[in-house]
Amino acid sequence: MEMPKPGDWHRRLSALVGTWTGAERLHPAPWDPTGGPATAKIVNRTILDGFAVVQEYAQTRAGRVNFRGYGVIWFDAEKQQYVMTWWDSMAGRPAEYRGSFSGDVLQLSSPMPQGGHSRAAFDLSKPGQYKFLMEVSGDGHSWSPAMEGTYKKRKPAPRKKMKTARRR
Repeated sequence: MEMPKPGDWHRRLSALVGTWTGAERLHPAPWDPTGGPATAKIVNRTILDGFAVVQEYAQTRAGRVNFRGYGVIWFDAEKQQYVMTWWDSMAGRPAEYRGSFSGDVLQLSSPMPQGGHSRAAFDLSKPGQYKFLMEVSGDGHSWSPAMEGTYKKRKPAPRKKMKTARRR
Protein backbone atom coordinates (compact mmCIF):
# COMPACT_ATOMS: atom_id res chain seq x y z
CA MET A 1 0.00 0.00 0.00
CA GLU A 2 1.31 3.42 -0.92
CA MET A 3 1.27 6.07 1.79
CA PRO A 4 -0.97 9.11 1.19
CA LYS A 5 0.75 12.27 0.02
CA PRO A 6 -0.22 15.89 0.59
CA GLY A 7 -2.24 17.38 -2.26
CA ASP A 8 -2.90 20.87 -3.57
CA TRP A 9 -5.14 21.64 -0.57
CA HIS A 10 -2.17 21.07 1.74
CA ARG A 11 0.35 22.89 -0.48
CA ARG A 12 -1.73 26.09 -0.26
CA LEU A 13 -0.71 26.27 3.40
CA SER A 14 3.00 26.39 2.49
CA ALA A 15 2.70 30.18 1.98
CA LEU A 16 2.43 30.43 5.79
CA VAL A 17 5.65 28.53 6.49
CA GLY A 18 8.55 30.55 7.90
CA THR A 19 9.46 32.90 10.71
CA TRP A 20 7.49 36.15 10.68
CA THR A 21 7.67 39.36 12.71
CA GLY A 22 5.59 42.50 12.61
CA ALA A 23 3.54 45.24 14.18
CA GLU A 24 0.03 44.71 15.48
CA ARG A 25 -2.83 46.93 16.53
CA LEU A 26 -5.20 45.72 19.22
CA HIS A 27 -8.61 47.33 19.21
CA PRO A 28 -10.45 47.98 22.49
CA ALA A 29 -12.29 44.84 23.60
CA PRO A 30 -13.77 43.47 26.84
CA TRP A 31 -10.49 41.65 27.59
CA ASP A 32 -8.40 44.75 26.71
CA PRO A 33 -10.43 47.97 27.17
CA THR A 34 -7.69 50.31 25.87
CA GLY A 35 -6.19 48.30 23.00
CA GLY A 36 -2.92 49.63 21.59
CA PRO A 37 0.21 48.61 19.72
CA ALA A 38 2.03 45.30 19.99
CA THR A 39 4.59 43.28 18.07
CA ALA A 40 4.57 39.59 17.28
CA LYS A 41 6.87 36.77 16.34
CA ILE A 42 5.27 33.85 14.55
CA VAL A 43 6.97 30.59 13.62
CA ASN A 44 5.03 28.40 11.18
CA ARG A 45 6.39 25.01 10.14
CA THR A 46 5.04 22.00 8.32
CA ILE A 47 4.42 18.78 10.20
CA LEU A 48 3.22 15.28 9.37
CA ASP A 49 5.07 15.19 6.04
CA GLY A 50 3.28 18.31 4.77
CA PHE A 51 -0.29 17.51 5.85
CA ALA A 52 -0.45 20.34 8.42
CA VAL A 53 1.19 23.56 9.61
CA VAL A 54 1.98 24.30 13.25
CA GLN A 55 1.96 27.93 14.35
CA GLU A 56 3.74 29.24 17.45
CA TYR A 57 2.78 32.82 18.25
CA ALA A 58 4.16 35.27 20.82
CA GLN A 59 2.86 38.82 21.26
CA THR A 60 4.95 41.50 22.99
CA ARG A 61 3.62 44.66 24.63
CA ALA A 62 5.53 47.11 26.83
CA GLY A 63 8.73 45.12 26.30
CA ARG A 64 7.49 41.72 27.49
CA VAL A 65 5.63 38.76 26.05
CA ASN A 66 2.05 39.09 27.27
CA PHE A 67 0.21 36.56 25.11
CA ARG A 68 1.05 33.23 23.47
CA GLY A 69 -0.81 31.00 21.08
CA TYR A 70 -0.34 27.67 19.38
CA GLY A 71 -2.27 26.49 16.35
CA VAL A 72 -2.44 23.53 14.03
CA ILE A 73 -3.83 24.24 10.55
CA TRP A 74 -4.89 21.35 8.35
CA PHE A 75 -7.36 20.38 5.62
CA ASP A 76 -10.45 18.32 6.44
CA ALA A 77 -11.01 16.46 3.15
CA GLU A 78 -14.34 15.03 4.30
CA LYS A 79 -15.87 18.48 4.89
CA GLN A 80 -13.70 20.25 2.27
CA GLN A 81 -12.64 22.88 4.84
CA TYR A 82 -9.44 24.20 6.33
CA VAL A 83 -9.33 23.83 10.10
CA MET A 84 -7.24 25.66 12.67
CA THR A 85 -7.25 24.22 16.16
CA TRP A 86 -6.03 27.08 18.38
CA TRP A 87 -4.89 27.23 22.01
CA ASP A 88 -3.79 30.44 23.71
CA SER A 89 -2.73 31.79 27.07
CA MET A 90 -6.04 33.64 27.49
CA ALA A 91 -8.48 30.74 27.23
CA GLY A 92 -6.29 27.74 28.02
CA ARG A 93 -8.57 25.48 25.99
CA PRO A 94 -8.79 24.86 22.24
CA ALA A 95 -10.98 26.67 19.75
CA GLU A 96 -11.75 25.24 16.32
CA TYR A 97 -11.82 27.62 13.36
CA ARG A 98 -13.10 26.41 9.98
CA GLY A 99 -13.22 27.95 6.54
CA SER A 100 -11.65 28.21 3.11
CA PHE A 101 -9.49 30.27 0.82
CA SER A 102 -11.03 33.14 -1.09
CA GLY A 103 -8.32 33.92 -3.62
CA ASP A 104 -5.15 34.30 -1.53
CA VAL A 105 -6.99 34.93 1.75
CA LEU A 106 -7.56 32.07 4.18
CA GLN A 107 -10.78 32.92 6.06
CA LEU A 108 -11.68 30.93 9.18
CA SER A 109 -14.41 31.39 11.81
CA SER A 110 -15.34 29.96 15.19
CA PRO A 111 -17.91 30.33 17.94
CA MET A 112 -16.29 31.79 21.09
CA PRO A 113 -16.53 29.81 24.35
CA GLN A 114 -17.80 32.88 26.25
CA GLY A 115 -20.46 33.56 23.58
CA GLY A 116 -20.36 35.30 20.25
CA HIS A 117 -18.17 34.56 17.27
CA SER A 118 -14.67 35.27 16.00
CA ARG A 119 -13.14 35.07 12.59
CA ALA A 120 -9.59 35.23 11.30
CA ALA A 121 -8.27 36.20 7.88
CA PHE A 122 -4.73 35.44 6.67
CA ASP A 123 -4.06 37.57 3.57
CA LEU A 124 -1.22 35.83 1.71
CA SER A 125 -1.44 37.90 -1.49
CA LYS A 126 2.04 39.49 -1.19
CA PRO A 127 5.09 37.20 -1.20
CA GLY A 128 7.24 37.59 1.91
CA GLN A 129 4.42 39.28 3.86
CA TYR A 130 1.03 38.47 5.24
CA LYS A 131 -1.70 40.47 6.87
CA PHE A 132 -3.85 39.11 9.66
CA LEU A 133 -7.23 40.35 10.84
CA MET A 134 -9.15 38.98 13.84
CA GLU A 135 -12.75 40.15 14.17
CA VAL A 136 -15.43 39.46 16.80
CA SER A 137 -19.21 39.54 16.72
CA GLY A 138 -21.91 39.11 19.31
CA ASP A 139 -24.52 37.98 16.80
CA GLY A 140 -22.53 36.63 13.82
CA HIS A 141 -23.74 39.48 11.60
CA SER A 142 -22.17 42.72 12.87
CA TRP A 143 -18.35 42.44 13.10
CA SER A 144 -15.72 44.58 14.85
CA PRO A 145 -11.94 44.34 14.49
CA ALA A 146 -10.16 42.92 17.54
CA MET A 147 -6.60 42.74 16.24
CA GLU A 148 -4.74 43.31 13.01
CA GLY A 149 -1.14 42.77 12.08
CA THR A 150 1.26 42.89 9.16
CA TYR A 151 4.13 40.42 9.28
CA LYS A 152 7.26 40.14 7.20
CA LYS A 153 9.05 36.89 6.61
CA ARG A 154 12.52 36.67 8.04
CA LYS A 155 15.14 35.59 5.60
CA PRO A 156 16.99 32.48 6.72
CA ALA A 157 20.50 33.08 8.03
CA PRO A 158 23.14 32.17 5.47
CA ARG A 159 24.70 28.80 6.06
CA LYS A 160 28.32 28.85 7.09
CA LYS A 161 30.65 26.79 5.01
CA MET A 162 32.42 24.14 6.93
CA LYS A 163 36.15 24.06 6.55
CA THR A 164 37.45 20.77 5.36
CA ALA A 165 40.84 19.44 6.19
CA ARG A 166 43.29 19.29 3.33
CA ARG A 167 44.80 15.98 2.45
CA ARG A 168 48.56 15.76 2.26
